[in-house]
Amino acid sequence: QVQMVESGGGLVQAGGSLRLSCAASGRSFSNYAMGWFRQAPGRDSEFVAAINGSGGLTEYLVSVKGRFTISRDNAKNTVYLQMNSLKPEDTAVYYCAASFPGSRLFRHVSEYTYWGQGTQVTVSS
Repeated sequence: QVQMVESGGGLVQAGGSLRLSCAASGRSFSNYAMGWFRQAPGRDSEFVAAINGSGGLTEYLVSVKGRFTISRDNAKNTVYLQMNSLKPEDTAVYYCAASFPGSRLFRHVSEYTYWGQGTQVTVSS
């Protein structure tokens, strides 16, 4: 099993930046693709970004493309989400998740096996 813990959330003003981290346990981290999802109050979970096991392939929600960057450091068993030019509509709880196999990217929550507990991101106007 893969255990994951998110960190780095907080309160920022519009236009600011945050860097989220997701630290995973286990010996097979690189065998999993990793994704970030977010959920705002009263809304469904929304795909944000994904990265394959080697880190060479990424995919983004259109509305965050150019502002957010997903990356991973397999030596540290950690995936990151760098968020720049934040907007109030980015406010949500952000979750990291793992999918298998690591060579594929998925956009739907049902394709992910392991989930972190989430970290709150709040962007003030």
